Amino acid sequence: MTVVENRRPRKNIALSLVAILLSVVVFLVPFAFIVLTALKSRQEASRLDFSWPTQFQFVQNFVDVVQARDYMLIIAFINSTILTVASVTIMVVLAAMVAFVLQRRRTRWTGLINFLVLSGLIIPPAVVPTIWVLQKLGLFRTMPGLILVEVAFGLSFCILLFRAFIATIPRELDEAAIIDGAGPLRLFFRVVLPLLKSVIITCVVVQSVTVFNDFVNPLYFLPGDQNATVQLTLYNFSSSYSTQYNLLFMDILLITIPPLIMFLFFNKRIVAGMTAGAVKG
Repeated sequence: MTVVENRRPRKNIALSLVAILLSVVVFLVPFAFIVLTALKSRQEASRLDFSWPTQFQFVQNFVDVVQARDYMLIIAFINSTILTVASVTIMVVLAAMVAFVLQRRRTRWTGLINFLVLSGLIIPPAVVPTIWVLQKLGLFRTMPGLILVEVAFGLSFCILLFRAFIATIPRELDEAAIIDGAGPLRLFFRVVLPLLKSVIITCVVVQSVTVFNDFVNPLYFLPGDQNATVQLTLYNFSSSYSTQYNLLFMDILLITIPPLIMFLFFNKRIVAGMTAGAVKG
């Protein structure tokens, strides 16, 4: 028995070391390559080799990236911030309300609605019909139109996450609030919503990173230099004939920092929110 117990810790340590090594190779090595290339001159960066720069040009590359195409990166950061904040706010509020109704009020339509929610995760989005709908609504090439697209594409994930957690909240809390005279809106915003803090943080962080890093939707539904988001600024330094790799990787580094900071600060909250509804109490 003692021999078996001694083997298990060694096996666990070996698996942990393998996992750490794979994480370093998959995540840290590419990030280190991005940082090193962003520090190089244009000639050194064009080699695309993993080497220490002979001449550091961080400040010059940073200034060139910010000033490119009439400070397009700053405009893109503003557009991405507006898009992310508005989309995630609407997404979280709507998802929480829909999940609360689906979990608490079972009707003959509940199965159909659940199927539609799951379809939002499984069925890939159709670009051309979506553009046609936005054109008919007068929302194509507008920020409100792209916000609605981001909300529609991310709503299913948030609904499933909220619903799993709401299932762990006792119904007695609802009944007690109703006896005290609380209406549906007061019951939701005063009693239920404060209990969803961990899941809200998870949805906010995950969807903020998703929307902020989105490349395809802004490219299709919000074209134009003045409407550019941060991911579309990568086109500033890449063309069919030449690519400024030092500026391209500096741009990648700048637009990677905000999501990276969010994950570093809210990593534990994300895990807590994901596992909060795993076991029904």
